[in-house]
Amino acid sequence: MSNPPFGFSKPDDDPDRDKNTGDQNGPDRDQNAGGSGDFGFGAGGFPAGGFDPAALGQMLTQFGQMLSGMGTSMGSGEQTGPVNYEIAKKLARQQMGSVAPITQGNSEAIADASRLAELWLDAATTLPAGATKTVAWTPNDWLDNTLDTWKRLCDPVAEKVSGMWVQGLPEEAQQMAGPMIGMMSQMGGLAFGSQLGQALGQLSKEVLTSTDIGLPLGPAGTGALLPAAVERFSKGLEQPDREILVFLAAREAAYQRLYSHVPWLRQRLLATVEEYARGITMDFSAIEDMAKGLDPSALTDPSQLENILQQGAFEPQTTPEQKQALERLETLLALIEGWVEVVVASALNDRLPGVAALSETLRRRRATGGPAEQTFATLVGLELRPRKVREAAQLWTRLTSESTVDARDGVWAHPDLLPDSSDLDSPDAFVQRVLGGGDGGDFDNPMAQLEATEARERAEEAERGKSGTDDESES
Repeated sequence: MSNPPFGFSKPDDDPDRDKNTGDQNGPDRDQNAGGSGDFGFGAGGFPAGGFDPAALGQMLTQFGQMLSGMGTSMGSGEQTGPVNYEIAKKLARQQMGSVAPITQGNSEAIADASRLAELWLDAATTLPAGATKTVAWTPNDWLDNTLDTWKRLCDPVAEKVSGMWVQGLPEEAQQMAGPMIGMMSQMGGLAFGSQLGQALGQLSKEVLTSTDIGLPLGPAGTGALLPAAVERFSKGLEQPDREILVFLAAREAAYQRLYSHVPWLRQRLLATVEEYARGITMDFSAIEDMAKGLDPSALTDPSQLENILQQGAFEPQTTPEQKQALERLETLLALIEGWVEVVVASALNDRLPGVAALSETLRRRRATGGPAEQTFATLVGLELRPRKVREAAQLWTRLTSESTVDARDGVWAHPDLLPDSSDLDSPDAFVQRVLGGGDGGDFDNPMAQLEATEARERAEEAERGKSGTDDESES
């Protein structure tokens, strides 16, 4: 899977990921294994590999034709940001095709399964129920109820990318390109909107719940399952349909509990994506070198602009800050998914004999590039690694067995109490910090924990400074 986010990519270095996608739970999964059905443009005249800045010139050459097909929304002023969401919604609904309405039977089955799941979860976690209602959604309902969150996720990245290349042009060139820059901004909004629309249209047919990709996409306090996707997911599985429905309802309810009662969590996830976007940069020296011999009048000629963009000087650069933001995002998502997996297994293992098999099915779904993996590859270039989720689940399991459910869930009380990526690799020290050497320690005191973290960071910084001084003296 290689689905760069608005022109970015991140190599998949997880040896646990199955790169031969094969069967991925139904015929719709085949469309995501590559080709025109893959996330990215695929249709509508845009590159299948993601938004390529070098294609802007070609888009400008075809500007007249696109105005006749899509320009109504542009001319009416509906695009007020870096992404044309009107186009995104239209293309998403085209991608969905015909949508079957929700039946009363579906609604009642989901409500019953959710009530049972909530009852069983009460004994597996200290976090109380988070959803005030759990409803059945069609793909259209999913799109309408999650679009506001998508806007917050997509706008920072798209806004930074769409105007970044202009910053490296000399002032004279910027003045000459003025009218063209405005046009390119509109075209960029169409391009981003088209990519997002294709992605959301496909995703809406695959997600099983409102939190299936790990993010709190829907309205606060509302859980949701998508009956059509659940039915496709259930085909070929040996477990009874009702058991599968209760299992998925329990996962949705566990996510809702976490996001409802850990008040900082939702903001932290979205802020990490915004942090990634702030780090987007370009090699302005390469742009300046290219601009030295550039005739500014060429910027008013779409064919010449295409040649300029194809030179590669406008490709975004991956910065250390971005890598750190992506690592934090990946670790946090793994911790969330691992916690949900452990809590659901604890709640259902003695009641539903097929829970282990269903959990393994979802792990294979992740390993072959499920909706969560494709979404983050499209948005921020993040390849969610199944190994990380497995390590997080093992950490939560060990913490539960060696301490208490209260201690495990208490880790979510403050972001500084959460394990980091190094703790996933080697959980012994983290578990001991929670256990406090058997005397309670200061783990329940966020300020003491924060002070200890800062002390460790200062010691590590001093050690690095000493090492650098030693290296200089040796040289």
